[in-house]
Amino acid sequence: MSTTTAVLLAAGEGSRMRPLTYTRPKVMLPIANRPILEHLLIEAREAGIADFILVVGYHDEQLREYFGDGRRWSISIRYSSQRRQAGTADAVRTAEGMVDGSFLLMNGDMVVNRKDIARMAKKETTTIGVIEVEDTRDLGLLEVKGTRVVRIHEKVRVAPSNLANAGLYLFTPEVFEAIANTPKSPRGEYEITATLQIMIGGGGRIGFQKIGYWLDLSYPWHLLNANEALLARLEPAIEGEVEPNAVIKPPVSIGAGTIVRSGSYIVGPVAIGRDCKIGPNCYIRPSTSIGDGCHIGTSVEIKNTIIMNHSDVPHLSYVGDSIIGEHCNLGAGTKIANLRLDEKDISVAGISTRRRKFGAVLGDSVKTGINSSINLGTMIGNGTFVGPGAVVSGVIAPGSRVF
Repeated sequence: MSTTTAVLLAAGEGSRMRPLTYTRPKVMLPIANRPILEHLLIEAREAGIADFILVVGYHDEQLREYFGDGRRWSISIRYSSQRRQAGTADAVRTAEGMVDGSFLLMNGDMVVNRKDIARMAKKETTTIGVIEVEDTRDLGLLEVKGTRVVRIHEKVRVAPSNLANAGLYLFTPEVFEAIANTPKSPRGEYEITATLQIMIGGGGRIGFQKIGYWLDLSYPWHLLNANEALLARLEPAIEGEVEPNAVIKPPVSIGAGTIVRSGSYIVGPVAIGRDCKIGPNCYIRPSTSIGDGCHIGTSVEIKNTIIMNHSDVPHLSYVGDSIIGEHCNLGAGTKIANLRLDEKDISVAGISTRRRKFGAVLGDSVKTGINSSINLGTMIGNGTFVGPGAVVSGVIAPGSRVF
């Protein structure tokens, strides 16, 4: 018999996603015009999961308002609060009185496939979902013997295997006794991986299941990878108005109340939300998602980009391989660079994006003046003003004024 209950971890900020998470939990960041967590909920629902417990904390009001009791998705959602983010094991502990029997545990900041979730839900003993990876850096890795996990390694130099912990688990009720005995990590948190190690040390049988599909979302540029992957499965839908002489090359989704004016040229996959003004005479290229209430104006080119709700790129601008937060406005002639002259991978604050093309990340309420230039790999904090003709590079603190 399959488990039908899932606990989803959604309490953290996700500091590595700043500036995008200054105003929202990481799990509420949009990809393909839906929050990360919604994609995961839908996959789990299609796998037969009907009862969800969301462990919330940071900006929990946004999750409660958006997801409510789950009836919009024909599921049941309850909430457990983790007011102080003290680790994954502590998060699971908060849901102890809400689960009855075995349950799935999933990190809310990833996307996995419904088939893998369904297979995991059928397990009868504690099981860890793993993904085979080529690059093991910065990942938790499993040391296995036969069909059993013998040790969990966190970000070690010498990899014991290429099996990375995917953040998908099947737990039996015995996990709560192990959580009660879990010590704090050196970071001062109670980690579920330490709990699992206690269970292994006590003779518990911990299995593993390889999964075939996993979108890991740690840094802002990972959102672009996920956006591209999910838009590749986009169902075309034209609910808004498309004027004559606009070109729509599917798959393209256009929300109700949106108008696509004459001369616009849109090449899918592209998702455009509700109540947007598109064009006239703009070019929207593949793997772009545009949220609700946005304006993309004349002689603007957008490519492989996420634009969040209520942001405007009105005239004569180029935005490529970038992420634009909510309530931003780019002045006429704003250009965002996205390719090094030597075409090598782009780094941000010393961290390689492993992308040859990457533009910029703008937090919420960023405004740029006319003819401003934003260099590749730039991170601009919320509420920043960029003056006319300014050139911006590097990491810009929130509330800055750049002239």
